[in-house]
Amino acid sequence: MITSPRSCRASVSPTGHGRGVLARSAVGVAGMAGLLNLAYRRWARGWVLSWGATGEEASRPMPGDELLDPADLVATRAITVNAPPAAVWPWLVQMGPGRAGAYTYDWIENMFGLNMHSADRIHPEWQALAVGDVVRSHPGRAGMRVEILEPERVLANRSEANDWVWTFVLEPQDGSTRLISRNRIALKGSTAGQRFGMLLMEPGSLIMERKMLLGIKARAERLTAQIAADTDAGNRTGQNGPTPNVKR
Repeated sequence: MITSPRSCRASVSPTGHGRGVLARSAVGVAGMAGLLNLAYRRWARGWVLSWGATGEEASRPMPGDELLDPADLVATRAITVNAPPAAVWPWLVQMGPGRAGAYTYDWIENMFGLNMHSADRIHPEWQALAVGDVVRSHPGRAGMRVEILEPERVLANRSEANDWVWTFVLEPQDGSTRLISRNRIALKGSTAGQRFGMLLMEPGSLIMERKMLLGIKARAERLTAQIAADTDAGNRTGQNGPTPNVKR
């Protein structure tokens, strides 16, 4: 017997009970997402967005804020580097896709085609950065334009889409450096979509940026220690040590 298309559709259509189950499941998922969002905002979001930063650092104005104001999302994270600003600055200047990478989890960033390969040494060919330069992951893709460059003090980049500003500020502290990173982002999409996106994006950005800050710290401190060791060795042999690129 040949069954008519109408009877076939009727046989696979959800029953009233089935539709009720689906509706209750959707409500349950939405409710759980709402609870997670509330819990995240109450107990975790402040720490996620200000990892390593003092309250004063997180709340005060910084150079580059005016490049995207107002912003929907502001994250200020920081770390103390036991090296002078001159030892930190070269690692910042050479950052970027197709350059020195971002000193974080390359394999994650390259899943998105960002062409990141974190360097473990200073590359002289990537030190001549200037205001107006654009760093791109690939030709033809939107990139990050250098907007503020004050050597050993401030580096601020703005996306060509004008929806993201990333600023680094270096502050000397008794031979060490306070490295502060601030991201200002304009979100797109519906309010509900933004809330859900924040549950994923903000903790994810912390994972990547924490690794980056720790990576810069390790590299700058290693460079400073190596220069000191080379200088001491030269002094012991009565020879001049290497001319350092770092102010001691």
